[in-house]
Amino acid sequence: MVRTPTEPGAAGGLDGTGGAPEAAPADGPGPLPGGPAASAALRAAGRRRLREAMRRFRLRMCALAVLTAVRVAATLATPVMLAGAVDAARTQEGLGTATARLALVLALAALADAGEDVLGAYCGSDITAWLRHRLLGRVLALGTQGRHRFPTGDVLSRLTESASGPAAFPVLLLTAAAALVTTAGALTALALIDWWLAVAFAAGIPPMIVALRVFVVQATEPFARYQRCQAAIATRLLDARQGIRTIRASGTAAAEVRRILEPLPDLRRAGHETWAAQGRVSRRLALLAPLTQVLVVGTAGIRLATGDITTGQLVASVAYAAMATASASLFDTFVALLNCQVGAGRVDEVLAAAPAVRPPARPVPLPDGPGRLRLKGVTVRIGGRAVLDGLDLDVPPGATVAVVGASGTGKSVLVSTVGRLLDPDEGVVELDGVPVTAVPLPQVRRAVAYAFERPALLGATVHDTIAYARPESTRGEVRDAARTAAADGFIRALPDGYDTPLTDAPLSGGELQRLGLARAALTRARIVVLDDATSSLDTATELKVTRALQRILAGRTSLVVARRPATAARADLVAWLDAGRVRALAAHADLWPDPAYRAVFSASAAGAAAGA
Repeated sequence: MVRTPTEPGAAGGLDGTGGAPEAAPADGPGPLPGGPAASAALRAAGRRRLREAMRRFRLRMCALAVLTAVRVAATLATPVMLAGAVDAARTQEGLGTATARLALVLALAALADAGEDVLGAYCGSDITAWLRHRLLGRVLALGTQGRHRFPTGDVLSRLTESASGPAAFPVLLLTAAAALVTTAGALTALALIDWWLAVAFAAGIPPMIVALRVFVVQATEPFARYQRCQAAIATRLLDARQGIRTIRASGTAAAEVRRILEPLPDLRRAGHETWAAQGRVSRRLALLAPLTQVLVVGTAGIRLATGDITTGQLVASVAYAAMATASASLFDTFVALLNCQVGAGRVDEVLAAAPAVRPPARPVPLPDGPGRLRLKGVTVRIGGRAVLDGLDLDVPPGATVAVVGASGTGKSVLVSTVGRLLDPDEGVVELDGVPVTAVPLPQVRRAVAYAFERPALLGATVHDTIAYARPESTRGEVRDAARTAAADGFIRALPDGYDTPLTDAPLSGGELQRLGLARAALTRARIVVLDDATSSLDTATELKVTRALQRILAGRTSLVVARRPATAARADLVAWLDAGRVRALAAHADLWPDPAYRAVFSASAAGAAAGA
């Protein structure tokens, strides 16, 4: 079983923090956007993404179009062959030839129709797979900030329902095109038989077009709102699933059910609006189609009575009229096409979002170096607030710097800029004299390794999760890293040791952190970032782990997000953050006499106690 990271794209091949084992349910998505302008933009985005899909799979689309053309041609030829067979049967001349031609045309239509079904299914599955791969890639590229814009339930809805909807697009598009071509061909054939027949049919075309256009305008917004409501319910349900222990302990299950199902009334309204629009158009088309057909057949009967057409031509006229008015049945196809556009548009909303980091336009190789780290004028804005505001920091090579500050001062944001988990809005981060934004991302990931407070379990077994950054590592190397992080003992106690499936490995918070530290110990990064990576360890275990890390990280530059005075005291220097900047860079012993500095740790301890 592969578990999904919740901090995608972490440097050094390390995942980000896993979701908290137990969290309070979130409030769910905010108000659902909508309106005519948003609906039109969603349709336009969907059309753009579907055109891109057609270009990507143009060879299969061309083959599918050929089969559709064969079927349409055979369908249009069928009434002519039927008329010839009827006239041949009446005159008893060339009946065998006429019957053979009719049989051949019917066989071609059947074979082409079967080929369309098979090839259309393959083409649709290719489009769905392509959309899902791109969607997953962009979700991971958006990083931690993308979780706020696109919650988990919303992403899941787009990945399943929205991305699978366009699978029917190739067949639906060609079905619509074939119906329109068939209608045009039938109208032409009626005109060739007798132009009065074409005039009679043409009278019913404008009302049909108006009815379909009105439906597209009225139904797009309810379609999109329906899918957004489904995504909101999924997001709230996942929030509740994550906080199930809190909900049960609080006795708030009934209230939580109401919160999860709160979007249901809007979901029902959206469904009713869609069905109402669909019903209105269906009723109009249900009246227009037979009226038009009756008008054409009546005109044909009059022309037969006056001797202007033959009996065979009357039969052909009835068949062509039925073909032409069958375009009214395209309504269901238009409904499905609209659903494809809305689904593709929802996928496009994620694909169009700017990723947290972008590949450099002109990559610069990262030179060998001791791991000198400099941040110059770094500003990071989140939600309109400058979390880091023109921050400057110079970390000497090989030094261990503890990053200290009150809650909300940007400690995790600062260390995230080092390995390009996110890029600053202003300023530059340099590693050994080179801006990290100019270095190819794979090189940055190898140069900077992270260990987080709640590391996500990635891979199938315990061995896999430790070797996630270096899958080629041997068992001996993995075991040495585990020993370094004081994790070897509890791993060996698991049912299958290092081969224990993660699903069968009950781990405490401290054990999870030691697996993350083992993962960091296995890398050869010149910069190591410990983002509160020892907070869940008891004092004795933390001391053993710290001593081991000091040995293995000797000569490497490290940043440690510290919330305990003991952790800060073991560092060479302390970067004290305040108001988005480094208030002081000095040894812990030099800063400790300052009451404001000591208050930082008191606030952290109080926050931890409140969280417990």
